[in-house]
Amino acid sequence: MRRARPLLGTFVEIRSSGATRAATERAIDAAFAAIESVHRLMSFHDGGSDVGRLNREAHDRAVAVDPWTYRVLETALDLHRRSGGVFDIAVAPALQRLGLLPGRPEDVEPVLGETATSAAIELLPRHRVRFHHPALKVDLGGIAKGFAVDRAVDVLRGCDQSSGLVNAGGDLAAFGTTAETIDIRDPRYPGRSLCQVAIANAALASSAGRFDPLQSADAFSATTIDPATGEPVAEFAGASVCAPSCIIADALTKIVLISGERAVGLLKGYAASALVVSAAGDVHITPEWQDVVRAAA
Repeated sequence: MRRARPLLGTFVEIRSSGATRAATERAIDAAFAAIESVHRLMSFHDGGSDVGRLNREAHDRAVAVDPWTYRVLETALDLHRRSGGVFDIAVAPALQRLGLLPGRPEDVEPVLGETATSAAIELLPRHRVRFHHPALKVDLGGIAKGFAVDRAVDVLRGCDQSSGLVNAGGDLAAFGTTAETIDIRDPRYPGRSLCQVAIANAALASSAGRFDPLQSADAFSATTIDPATGEPVAEFAGASVCAPSCIIADALTKIVLISGERAVGLLKGYAASALVVSAAGDVHITPEWQDVVRAAA
């Protein structure tokens, strides 16, 4: 059974198989409800979301957030540390400056001359969060979509579904006994398929270096910003990462886009592999992809 709904700024497709049609319908509905919860909690555009409240209040006081939001923040800060600051959810001001996130004029430029980074985020007991820089604003668009996919897969598994696939605009995860063959689009020409990759009980995420509002309105996947420069990445056009979980695959695509081959060690640490396309069209893959990637027909 297959269903699709507009969520996370894109179309989310869920495909699942179970013992009965009625059980599968209930499982898919529950999986969509989990994705809706992530959207509601972590949307930058919604001032009442956890992200909206953090950006508005967390510099003045500790803000309590949902356990799911707290878990995403924990993962994001771990990635920030392990990547040497390359993955940084504090790039919201740069995205605002580029017009890719909404904001008041006073929000666009940092209050202070120095740049705020994820290092200024403190996670406190009882799911509370505090910001230690007045210019800090976070955007979870580089990681929340993968988390939503993982939660939907957890729901399907918990409903005793034998197999399934959750695809949120190219960030996806599959489980079951049969491998899924996935087409990866050419980031320079999104209408073309670059290659195919087979995944089984794993996740796959793809990101492009630059966001084209005429091609996509995905609010959870805007331009990839290099925190060192505050500008969109230019050396690489796109990256795809295969990992055990979609939250990690989603975040690692941004690190690969920024770091290229320098991300190999971090990929190994997360049991992940990657394909990256340079701005000139050169394709590079990690050794793990050698046996699973084939050219698209």
